[in-house]
Amino acid sequence: MTSAMLSTPTTAERVRSACVGAAAAILAAGAEGIAAVLELTDYAPLPLREPVRSLVWIRGQVHSVPPGALRELLDLIATARPDPALLEVGAGQTLLLLGADSVVVADSTGAEPVRLTELLAAAPDPFRHMESAWLRHLDSDHPEVMARLRVEGADGDHDVRLPFPAPVHDVGGLGRAIRVLMGCPFVNGLRARRL
Repeated sequence: MTSAMLSTPTTAERVRSACVGAAAAILAAGAEGIAAVLELTDYAPLPLREPVRSLVWIRGQVHSVPPGALRELLDLIATARPDPALLEVGAGQTLLLLGADSVVVADSTGAEPVRLTELLAAAPDPFRHMESAWLRHLDSDHPEVMARLRVEGADGDHDVRLPFPAPVHDVGGLGRAIRVLMGCPFVNGLRARRL
Protein backbone atom coordinates (compact mmCIF):
# COMPACT_ATOMS: atom_id res chain seq x y z
CA MET A 1 0.00 0.00 0.00
CA THR A 2 1.40 3.42 -0.90
CA SER A 3 1.13 6.54 1.20
CA ALA A 4 -1.13 8.07 -1.48
CA MET A 5 -3.75 5.42 -0.67
CA LEU A 6 -3.77 6.19 3.07
CA SER A 7 -6.42 8.61 4.23
CA THR A 8 -6.11 10.53 7.49
CA PRO A 9 -8.89 12.57 9.06
CA THR A 10 -8.74 16.32 8.64
CA THR A 11 -8.22 18.51 11.69
CA ALA A 12 -11.89 19.51 11.55
CA GLU A 13 -12.94 15.86 11.50
CA ARG A 14 -10.73 15.11 14.50
CA VAL A 15 -12.20 18.04 16.45
CA ARG A 16 -15.74 17.02 15.53
CA SER A 17 -15.02 13.46 16.67
CA ALA A 18 -13.63 14.72 19.98
CA CYS A 19 -16.78 16.81 20.55
CA VAL A 20 -19.10 13.92 19.78
CA GLY A 21 -17.06 11.68 22.07
CA ALA A 22 -17.14 14.26 24.86
CA ALA A 23 -20.93 14.65 24.56
CA ALA A 24 -21.39 10.86 24.92
CA ALA A 25 -18.93 10.83 27.84
CA ILE A 26 -20.82 13.62 29.63
CA LEU A 27 -24.10 11.76 29.30
CA ALA A 28 -22.52 8.53 30.52
CA ALA A 29 -20.75 10.24 33.45
CA GLY A 30 -24.02 11.34 35.06
CA ALA A 31 -23.68 13.51 38.15
CA GLU A 32 -19.88 13.09 38.24
CA GLY A 33 -19.40 14.85 34.90
CA ILE A 34 -16.12 15.22 33.04
CA ALA A 35 -13.33 17.76 33.45
CA ALA A 36 -13.55 20.83 31.21
CA VAL A 37 -12.14 24.33 30.85
CA LEU A 38 -14.15 27.27 29.50
CA GLU A 39 -12.14 30.19 28.13
CA LEU A 40 -13.82 33.59 27.89
CA THR A 41 -12.23 36.45 25.94
CA ASP A 42 -12.97 40.09 26.77
CA TYR A 43 -12.43 42.13 23.61
CA ALA A 44 -12.14 45.92 23.56
CA PRO A 45 -15.04 47.50 21.66
CA LEU A 46 -12.69 49.72 19.67
CA PRO A 47 -10.06 48.74 17.11
CA LEU A 48 -6.75 48.47 18.94
CA ARG A 49 -3.48 46.76 18.12
CA GLU A 50 -4.10 44.49 21.12
CA PRO A 51 -7.91 44.08 21.23
CA VAL A 52 -7.99 41.40 23.97
CA ARG A 53 -8.40 43.05 27.37
CA SER A 54 -8.46 39.88 29.41
CA LEU A 55 -8.90 36.12 29.35
CA VAL A 56 -10.89 34.20 31.94
CA TRP A 57 -10.51 30.45 32.43
CA ILE A 58 -13.16 28.55 34.35
CA ARG A 59 -12.19 24.98 35.20
CA GLY A 60 -14.63 22.45 36.54
CA GLN A 61 -16.86 19.48 35.82
CA VAL A 62 -19.38 19.45 32.98
CA HIS A 63 -22.43 17.28 33.43
CA SER A 64 -25.83 16.98 31.86
CA VAL A 65 -28.83 18.29 33.74
CA PRO A 66 -31.24 15.40 34.44
CA PRO A 67 -34.58 15.90 32.63
CA GLY A 68 -36.43 15.95 35.96
CA ALA A 69 -34.34 18.88 37.24
CA LEU A 70 -34.40 20.88 34.00
CA ARG A 71 -37.52 22.98 34.65
CA GLU A 72 -36.41 23.93 38.17
CA LEU A 73 -32.96 24.98 36.92
CA LEU A 74 -34.43 27.02 34.06
CA ASP A 75 -36.76 28.79 36.51
CA LEU A 76 -33.78 29.61 38.72
CA ILE A 77 -31.82 30.98 35.74
CA ALA A 78 -34.84 32.99 34.50
CA THR A 79 -35.28 34.54 37.94
CA ALA A 80 -31.75 35.93 37.85
CA ARG A 81 -31.48 36.53 34.10
CA PRO A 82 -34.73 36.40 32.10
CA ASP A 83 -34.24 35.49 28.45
CA PRO A 84 -36.85 34.29 25.92
CA ALA A 85 -34.33 31.71 24.63
CA LEU A 86 -34.81 29.80 27.90
CA LEU A 87 -38.32 28.90 26.74
CA GLU A 88 -36.79 26.91 23.87
CA VAL A 89 -34.59 24.70 26.05
CA GLY A 90 -35.79 21.15 26.40
CA ALA A 91 -37.82 19.01 24.01
CA GLY A 92 -35.17 16.41 23.27
CA GLN A 93 -32.20 18.70 23.96
CA THR A 94 -29.56 18.13 26.60
CA LEU A 95 -28.57 21.03 28.83
CA LEU A 96 -24.96 20.95 30.02
CA LEU A 97 -23.89 22.59 33.25
CA LEU A 98 -20.34 23.58 34.17
CA GLY A 99 -19.75 23.38 37.90
CA ALA A 100 -16.82 25.72 38.48
CA ASP A 101 -13.92 24.53 40.63
CA SER A 102 -11.49 27.36 39.88
CA VAL A 103 -11.32 30.65 38.00
CA VAL A 104 -8.21 32.43 36.69
CA VAL A 105 -8.08 35.80 34.94
CA ALA A 106 -5.17 37.08 32.85
CA ASP A 107 -4.64 40.58 31.50
CA SER A 108 -1.75 42.86 30.69
CA THR A 109 -0.71 42.95 34.35
CA GLY A 110 -0.45 39.18 34.73
CA ALA A 111 -2.66 36.31 35.85
CA GLU A 112 -4.36 35.62 39.15
CA PRO A 113 -6.86 33.18 40.59
CA VAL A 114 -10.23 34.40 41.83
CA ARG A 115 -11.98 32.67 44.71
CA LEU A 116 -15.42 31.37 43.79
CA THR A 117 -16.98 33.02 46.84
CA GLU A 118 -15.53 36.39 45.81
CA LEU A 119 -16.70 35.89 42.23
CA LEU A 120 -20.26 35.06 43.29
CA ALA A 121 -20.36 38.07 45.65
CA ALA A 122 -18.95 40.51 43.07
CA ALA A 123 -21.23 42.85 41.12
CA PRO A 124 -20.62 43.37 37.41
CA ASP A 125 -19.95 46.82 35.99
CA PRO A 126 -23.40 48.48 35.87
CA PHE A 127 -22.52 50.05 32.51
CA ARG A 128 -21.11 46.90 30.85
CA HIS A 129 -23.99 46.61 28.36
CA MET A 130 -23.63 50.26 27.32
CA GLU A 131 -19.84 50.38 27.20
CA SER A 132 -19.36 49.54 23.52
CA ALA A 133 -21.83 52.14 22.25
CA TRP A 134 -20.47 54.83 24.55
CA LEU A 135 -16.83 54.19 23.66
CA ARG A 136 -17.63 54.16 19.94
CA HIS A 137 -19.49 57.46 20.38
CA LEU A 138 -16.55 58.99 22.24
CA ASP A 139 -14.11 57.66 19.64
CA SER A 140 -16.05 59.06 16.66
CA ASP A 141 -17.53 62.27 18.11
CA HIS A 142 -15.14 63.23 20.90
CA PRO A 143 -11.64 62.07 19.90
CA GLU A 144 -10.09 64.64 22.25
CA VAL A 145 -11.62 62.79 25.20
CA MET A 146 -10.43 59.42 23.92
CA ALA A 147 -6.93 60.79 23.38
CA ARG A 148 -6.82 61.64 27.09
CA LEU A 149 -8.24 58.26 28.19
CA ARG A 150 -6.46 55.87 25.80
CA VAL A 151 -2.83 54.97 26.36
CA GLU A 152 -1.62 53.70 23.01
CA GLY A 153 1.90 54.69 22.07
CA ALA A 154 4.61 53.71 19.64
CA ASP A 155 5.90 51.13 22.14
CA GLY A 156 2.52 49.40 22.44
CA ASP A 157 -0.80 49.57 24.23
CA HIS A 158 -1.17 49.95 27.95
CA ASP A 159 -4.34 49.20 29.89
CA VAL A 160 -5.12 51.76 32.53
CA ARG A 161 -7.79 51.89 35.19
CA LEU A 162 -8.86 55.45 35.92
CA PRO A 163 -10.64 55.57 39.27
CA PHE A 164 -13.57 57.89 39.88
CA PRO A 165 -13.55 59.79 43.19
CA ALA A 166 -16.66 57.87 44.29
CA PRO A 167 -18.68 54.89 43.03
CA VAL A 168 -20.99 55.69 40.10
CA HIS A 169 -24.41 54.04 39.83
CA ASP A 170 -26.32 55.91 37.12
CA VAL A 171 -25.81 57.59 33.75
CA GLY A 172 -25.88 61.14 35.17
CA GLY A 173 -23.24 60.24 37.73
CA LEU A 174 -21.11 58.62 35.04
CA GLY A 175 -21.22 61.78 32.91
CA ARG A 176 -20.21 63.95 35.86
CA ALA A 177 -17.41 61.57 36.85
CA ILE A 178 -15.99 61.51 33.30
CA ARG A 179 -16.07 65.32 33.08
CA VAL A 180 -14.21 65.60 36.39
CA LEU A 181 -11.73 62.98 35.18
CA MET A 182 -11.22 65.05 32.02
CA GLY A 183 -10.56 68.17 34.08
CA CYS A 184 -13.88 69.94 33.42
CA PRO A 185 -15.13 70.65 36.98
CA PHE A 186 -17.23 73.69 36.03
CA VAL A 187 -19.47 71.61 33.77
CA ASN A 188 -20.46 69.69 36.90
CA GLY A 189 -21.85 72.71 38.75
CA LEU A 190 -18.69 73.65 40.63
CA ARG A 191 -18.10 77.37 40.89
CA ALA A 192 -14.85 79.26 40.60
CA ARG A 193 -13.42 80.46 43.89
CA ARG A 194 -13.82 84.13 44.52
CA LEU A 195 -10.57 85.78 45.44
